[in-house]
Amino acid sequence: MTGTRQARPDATSRTTLDKATDENFPVAPFFLPRAWREDLMAVYGFARLVDDIGDGDLAPGGADARHLGLGPERAEDRLAMLDAFEADLARVFDPADGEPRHPLLRALLPTVRRHALTPEPFLGLIEANRQDQLVRRYATYDDLLAYCALSANPVGRLVLAITRTETPERVRRSDAVCTALQIVEHLQDVAEDLGRDRIYLPDEDMKRFHISEDDLARPTANASVRSLVAFEAERARALLDEGAPLVASVHGRLRLLLAGFTAGGHAALDAIAAAGFDVLPRPPKATKPSLIRQAGAVLLRARREG
Repeated sequence: MTGTRQARPDATSRTTLDKATDENFPVAPFFLPRAWREDLMAVYGFARLVDDIGDGDLAPGGADARHLGLGPERAEDRLAMLDAFEADLARVFDPADGEPRHPLLRALLPTVRRHALTPEPFLGLIEANRQDQLVRRYATYDDLLAYCALSANPVGRLVLAITRTETPERVRRSDAVCTALQIVEHLQDVAEDLGRDRIYLPDEDMKRFHISEDDLARPTANASVRSLVAFEAERARALLDEGAPLVASVHGRLRLLLAGFTAGGHAALDAIAAAGFDVLPRPPKATKPSLIRQAGAVLLRARREG
């Protein structure tokens, strides 16, 4: 029956999926059951491609645009690409519209059917990237949290849905972890985001620390910028701690996976701290020993709490 087996990605889609190795957390590690790995990679492929459309980081040649029924010259029209991608997503949830055109959405189709997933998390990710085209600055921390509710939290909710472990409390804890991971990524990518004319440091906090946009454009961070980054990093650390009981609430290989997500955030924050909170020269990246050490700490805490 159509949709019972995972579609084989084309070369362009494989390039998108290969970006999983650059994430702060393990996307679909080897110790998970094969079915989980396939489903998680299908969701990752969707999320990664949406972000690539929103960031203008698509593979050259216009293959993604052609898959979505647009001419290659439209590949740079991010809003048009997002609209076309949303229209193709609709085919995943309504077979009457025909099979999805994009290979990554065809790969998502069996995952959606196996787990009776709903469109809302996927639409949230698309809407976050639309927002990226229209909103370049965030006035308050609450505004940033509302953005993270679209750009990050749906991924954690999909993980819980795929593993059939979602409860209201787990969703709440997952949202905290996912928001933290998004904030950590923003801290790592301050310079890169500024190059795209985006700033995810709340304006109210920049004013509090007496920081101008010119300060963020310098080769290295001054004392005020470092203080602000340290402040936001502490907020992210608190969110990770708020979400930590999620790991203790599950068991087996899922506990290992969720520990990896949380540990990835802590290890990235350790890397930011080790750089003296100077994130401007290059994005501070977690080391493998730090990730292993943090995973051990998260699992030990989960064992005590569980």
